[in-house]
Amino acid sequence: GEADQLRKSMATFKFTGGVSKFKDKLISGMVKNGYSPEFAEKTFSQLEGFGSYGFPESHAASFALIAYASSYVKCHYADAFCAALINSQPMGFYAVAQIVGDARNHGVEIRPVCINRSRWDCTLEQVKGDERRHAVRLGMRLVRGLAAVDAARIVAARADQPFDSVDDMWRRASVPAASLVELAEADAFLPSLDLQRRDALWAIKALRDEPLPLFVAAAEREMKTIAEQQEPDVELRQMTDGHNVIQDYSHTGLTLREHPIAFLRKDLTARSIVTCGEAMSARDGRWLMTAGLVLVRQMPGSAKGVMFLTIEDETGPANVVVWPKLFERRRRVVLGSSMMAINGRIQREGEVVHLIAQQLFDLSGDLSALADRDGEYKLPTGRGDEFAHGSPGSPDSRDRVPAVKPRDIFVPDLHIDTLKVKSRNFH
Repeated sequence: GEADQLRKSMATFKFTGGVSKFKDKLISGMVKNGYSPEFAEKTFSQLEGFGSYGFPESHAASFALIAYASSYVKCHYADAFCAALINSQPMGFYAVAQIVGDARNHGVEIRPVCINRSRWDCTLEQVKGDERRHAVRLGMRLVRGLAAVDAARIVAARADQPFDSVDDMWRRASVPAASLVELAEADAFLPSLDLQRRDALWAIKALRDEPLPLFVAAAEREMKTIAEQQEPDVELRQMTDGHNVIQDYSHTGLTLREHPIAFLRKDLTARSIVTCGEAMSARDGRWLMTAGLVLVRQMPGSAKGVMFLTIEDETGPANVVVWPKLFERRRRVVLGSSMMAINGRIQREGEVVHLIAQQLFDLSGDLSALADRDGEYKLPTGRGDEFAHGSPGSPDSRDRVPAVKPRDIFVPDLHIDTLKVKSRNFH
């Protein structure tokens, strides 16, 4: 325990005198164990010197090697780099959605979670016609709520023959129906069985906790799938594009479909809100407004209360600086928004670009109706004085409230179908 305290005292990255309190005990102990007083004094002075300079120096050398090796692998083996980072989660600064998005921007093909092809970890699959390229197959580790032991049973059961139906998978893998529901909600039946979310969930509803012995024996004798129940054919109304995106984020934390902000782009453009890509390529000193999903919030101890935000839309990320006074005025917006609009000035120093925020607006409400959107659609427009009396797109109390239209058993105030983005916060 004392040795660990000495190590921590040397690892403070700055000399604070913490090592000195161990001097008497360390030197007396070394002398007692047969070392000369001169040697003990010299050893301790070296420890003090290392604590004030050597420790950060050794870390710098280590980080330099890690940075070089990571850059090399990312440049030449972007597919393996992407898969390895996802398999190492939770770790680091970036969420899985950002890792996948960056890999796709660099030409890596990303393939969805599949009951017949995915393992627990992400894997590499050969791209047809190109022996040097690989696609990344997302692993079942991304399916929220799915146990690793159930994923292992699924992989083992399909070793000799892929699953040909939900019923076949349920009987051969011997996993509970709840695990199949998790996979269906993650859209894992679509790639190989061509079953949409609702179709897969409908098929799972007919299953029990365990298959009946009669049907198991018949299936083994005839070597083919025999369903226990013959459900009538139904044609379910499929989810909208927007609803599928919400379900992707809810059950895997990312989507391989359109970015959520892409559905809102037409209306955002009408409000003079530019893309993050345009903002980050704008000239120094330009005033503009951009918007995106809030991915990362940082407030380093050395930043004196400055908040750094990373937002993202369909064109990429944007870096935002929020000064302490603005943060205190708009604390609820900064800390609680899933989607945010920022009005500010571009600050460019070489390749480093930031948007210095002057005004912040919570646009999370725009995401609440995403489930009803298919392709392009029009959001309700805000009133002309929206910046003085509310966030952009907020309803006008002077307008007549439209009648509420029922949609199944959906209660709008519960926000069941609202896109929820889990941002990473660092203090």
